[in-house]
Amino acid sequence: MEIVMENFSQEKYKRAKKRVDELKGFYIHLAVYIVINTFILLNIYMHTDNFWRWEHFITLMAWGFGLMFHGSRVFGVNPFLGKDWEERQIKKYIEEDKEEMNKFK
Repeated sequence: MEIVMENFSQEKYKRAKKRVDELKGFYIHLAVYIVINTFILLNIYMHTDNFWRWEHFITLMAWGFGLMFHGSRVFGVNPFLGKDWEERQIKKYIEEDKEEMNKFK
């Protein structure tokens, strides 16, 4: 029984560590996004007469979409497939496999 509890604790620790690593990765991505885009926009602002042109914000927007998708994956928000979509798909395929296995018995 002690071995089972130890394995359970190790699995729990691994899942928690993975989650913390995902969060840390997102926050690092966010920090780099802010620093780099601030530098780019300040550089453009200081060296051009017309700052408010859409071309100056392409990097900000494109990278922002990537950051948004990264955040949605890390925080479990999926506006396209719903909250439980992945879990439902896993259960569906497990049930299909069970049915296939029962056919051969």
